Amino acid sequence: MTYRAGIIGAGGIAGLGILGMHDEEDIGRKKFEASHAGGYAATDGVELVAIADLDEEKLSTFGDAWDLPDDALYADHTAMLEAEDLDVVSVCTPSFLHHDHVTDAVEIGDPDVVWCEKPIASSVSDAEGMIAACEEADAELLVNHSFRFTEKLERLRALVQEEDLLGDVHSVSAQYRMELLRNSTHLLDTLVYLLDARAESVTGHITGENEAVESLDAAVDVDDAGGGGFVVMDDGTFVTVDCTIPREDSSMTLNFVGSGGKLYMNNDDGEWRYWGLEDGEHTEADLPGIEGAWTWDEDYQRAFPNAAAHVVALLDGEAENRSPGTDALRSLEIIVAFYLSEYTGGRVEIPLSRPLRDVTITSW
Repeated sequence: MTYRAGIIGAGGIAGLGILGMHDEEDIGRKKFEASHAGGYAATDGVELVAIADLDEEKLSTFGDAWDLPDDALYADHTAMLEAEDLDVVSVCTPSFLHHDHVTDAVEIGDPDVVWCEKPIASSVSDAEGMIAACEEADAELLVNHSFRFTEKLERLRALVQEEDLLGDVHSVSAQYRMELLRNSTHLLDTLVYLLDARAESVTGHITGENEAVESLDAAVDVDDAGGGGFVVMDDGTFVTVDCTIPREDSSMTLNFVGSGGKLYMNNDDGEWRYWGLEDGEHTEADLPGIEGAWTWDEDYQRAFPNAAAHVVALLDGEAENRSPGTDALRSLEIIVAFYLSEYTGGRVEIPLSRPLRDVTITSW
């Protein structure tokens, strides 16, 4: 059988391409594998059958680029959900719309899987509402923190969590580019994924700077900005986060120090290094089962077909959700807490109290 997929939001990550990542002349013309449409196209057992977007010009461009007929293009996502019998719905709209579009998907369209772009939402309460709506509808909420769908990071997590590669992790330092919601959610999700931990307390700093107006040709001011701070995880790990760096100067780096060794990850430069600790001496060694290091050109490109294949496995009932909404909530909590700490001048405890869960950080 072939499962039927629909997409809400005909933007760059849905399949049109993104300025800053792709050549401008290719936007809206080339099929990009690193997209939801590209993931479906590269995967057996699932077919993209419909797309919805309020922007009719963008909708038409998407249809031309991905060879969809006119009757598969919907200006109203609710009309698409009502008319199409969809097994999976991708939500590729701005983060502040994720709550409404995910809940509409499961309440109107009744898919078995919702593949939602990162970050999960713009507020903790919205994220919790999405998780609850999907649980009520017995649908899997799969959040597209795409690094989780790469073989190398999946293997690294097994080394850390199952094979005790680092022992007890004491400290992590992490760096990446601004802005926190648009970009740094990848870094923070990688952190909570490898540690399998949740933040307990956060002290943050927000710069107020962002680069999206230029790189995305965006015309709307938003809250999303550079920032970072100190995070104490519930397993006792102390984490420093610096996501204030301009795109051209940045590398995604994480340094782990534990009782069993040290791990250095630099995804932009494609360099992962590990040193085991024995009798007080660090000795460099290979990461078992991992050849080379994670790279944007190779691993990121494969992440979307891998995620689409995971969607099919979820629909077949043959897999456990690799990137559930409950995990995505962990990175969002840290970002929101950075903002709360900046504007209150104090430390923020997680889980957030009821009123603080409603604080919304606007982004594109």
